[in-house]
Amino acid sequence: MNRNLVQRTLVVGLSALLFTACGRKNDYKDSSRATGWSINDRNGGFQANTDYREQEAAPGLIFIEGGTFTMGRVQDDVMHDWNNSPTQQHVQSFYMDETEVTNLMYLEYLDYLKKVFPPTEANYRNIYYGALPDTLVWRNRLGFNETMTENYLRHPAYREYPVVGVSWIQAVEFSNWRTNRYNELLLEREGYTAKGAKYTYDADATFDTDTYLQAPSLTYGGNDSIIRGGRESERREKMNTPRDAQNDPDSSKVHDLYVQMSDGIISTTKYRLPTEAEWEYAALGLIGLREYNVYRGRKKYPWDGAYTRSGNRRTRGDQLANFKQGDGDYGGIAGWSDDNADITAEIKSYEPNDYGLYDMAGNVSEWVADVYRPIIDDEFNDFNYYRGNVYTKNAINEDGTVKVLTTSEIVYDTLDNGKIVARDLPGQILQVPIDENDTYMRTQFTKSDNRDFRDGDQQSSRNYQGYGDNADPMYDSPVNQVSSQDGEMVRNYDKSNARTTLIDNEVRVYKGGSWRDREYWLDPAQRRYLPQTMATDDIGFRNAMSRVGSKSSGNKTPRN
Repeated sequence: MNRNLVQRTLVVGLSALLFTACGRKNDYKDSSRATGWSINDRNGGFQANTDYREQEAAPGLIFIEGGTFTMGRVQDDVMHDWNNSPTQQHVQSFYMDETEVTNLMYLEYLDYLKKVFPPTEANYRNIYYGALPDTLVWRNRLGFNETMTENYLRHPAYREYPVVGVSWIQAVEFSNWRTNRYNELLLEREGYTAKGAKYTYDADATFDTDTYLQAPSLTYGGNDSIIRGGRESERREKMNTPRDAQNDPDSSKVHDLYVQMSDGIISTTKYRLPTEAEWEYAALGLIGLREYNVYRGRKKYPWDGAYTRSGNRRTRGDQLANFKQGDGDYGGIAGWSDDNADITAEIKSYEPNDYGLYDMAGNVSEWVADVYRPIIDDEFNDFNYYRGNVYTKNAINEDGTVKVLTTSEIVYDTLDNGKIVARDLPGQILQVPIDENDTYMRTQFTKSDNRDFRDGDQQSSRNYQGYGDNADPMYDSPVNQVSSQDGEMVRNYDKSNARTTLIDNEVRVYKGGSWRDREYWLDPAQRRYLPQTMATDDIGFRNAMSRVGSKSSGNKTPRN
C-alpha cells in the first residue's frame, strides 16, 4: 500500500518537473523574456536560433576542457635560467588538433592555391611559391639527406608524416585557409550556398569567413546564384518574407537573407596556432592525475611516470616518443625496442596523452602563437596568457562599406630573409591598425601593437645602460635589410658587433621536443624561439580553435 503510494507520488512529481521544464523551454522558444513578443514569428519580428546546442568540434580537433595549472618548469632545470619559471595560469576551454598537420593536409592547401591562384600568372606567382615548404631544410653539409629533400613533402610514403620546413608565417596562413574551407563546407552542407560552391576555383570569386559575416553579398565575387543558391537559403527567405510579398518577386519587402553570426551555423572561432599556455596545458594532460580538486604530484611528460620507456606489461621497454636517445642514436638498435623512427614518424605511431592528443612530445617541435620573451609576465595577467596581440580593424571605403580586396589589390610582403609572401588575398577585408579613436579613454589597451608591452617599450621603460634617449634597448637583435634595385633582390646582412640579443617582436616560441632532441626537451614546459620567417626540418605545427559557450562539453556528475 505504502509502496504504491510512493510510486504514484514519484510519477506525479516527475510529470510535474517535465511539464515545468518543457513549459520553460517552450516559453523561451516562443516568446521573449524581455518583451513578451513572439520569437521567430512567420509574420515578422525578431528572429533567433533557439535550437542551438553547443559548438561542433571542427574536423581534426579534440575538445580540451580548460582549467588552472602550473605553467613552466616543475622538474629539471639543466640550463639554470629564468626561461620557464613556474607560474600559475588559467586557460579557457578550447579545441586542438589530434595530431600535427601532415604533409597530405598541407598538400591539399597547396593544391587549392595552385588552382585558384595559378603560379603561371605573374600576379599570383608569389602566393603559391610563398606557401611552399622549404624542402632544403633537410640538407646537411656533412650528411646525405637528399632522399628527404626530394621526397619528404610529396611522396605518398610520407603523406601521414608531419609537415616540416614551414615557417610561423606559413603556418598562420594555412590556418586561415583551413577556416575558410571549413565554413564553406558548413554553408553548403546546411543548404545556404549552391551545391559545389566550395569547388569555385576563381581568384575573382573567393570565399572568406569575415567577408561573408560582414559583407556577404561580396563573397564569391558577388555571384548571387552561389551565395544564395542553396535550398535552405531559398526556404528561409520565403519563410521570413511577409505574406503579402511572397507572390511578388519584385516587391521591396523581399529580404536579403544570409547566415549571420547569431544563427550559429558557421564557425566564427577560427583555426589558429595555439597559445603557448594552451599548448603546454594540453600537452601535460593533467586530467590523468586529477583527484578531487587537486593534482597528485608533478608531471614531467605528456604520459604518466618519470621515464621515456613504457612500464606496461605488454609493451615494457618500448619508447613512448620519437626523440634522439644519444650521440648518433636516433632510434635505438634495429629490432626489438627500437622506437621505429630515425627522422620524423607517421602520426599516431605512439600512444596519445590523457586528452587524446598524439606526439605532444617528440616527433617534431611545434610553433605556437606567442612572441618570445624569457619571462612570462603573470603579475599582469594570469588568464589566457598570450604575448602577441596586434589589434586591427576593417578598412572602410568612402561610402562606408568595408574594403574587400580584388585581384589587383593583393598585398605582398618581402620578409627579412628575402622571401615574398601574400599577406592579404582577394576576397578578404583589408585590415588596418586601430587608431586613437579606438583607444580613447580605454584602460585595457592604448595602441595597436602590444607585442612588447611591459617588456622594453617606452611605456614600460625597461632599458639598461643609460637613461632617456641614450639608454640601450633590452632587445637589440640584428636587423637584416632586403631591398629591390632595378628589379633585383638585394640582401644586406647586419654585420654589427654591438647587437645584444637575437630576440625581437618577430621571434616566436616553439614547444616540445623533436626527433633531433634529447630527452630533456620532451618536457612540455621547455620553450625555445626562432624568427617567424625561418623553418627547420624538426619544427611543424598543429591548429587550435577557441570554444564559445560553456566551459564543459557535457553535464558533470560527482565522483561518489
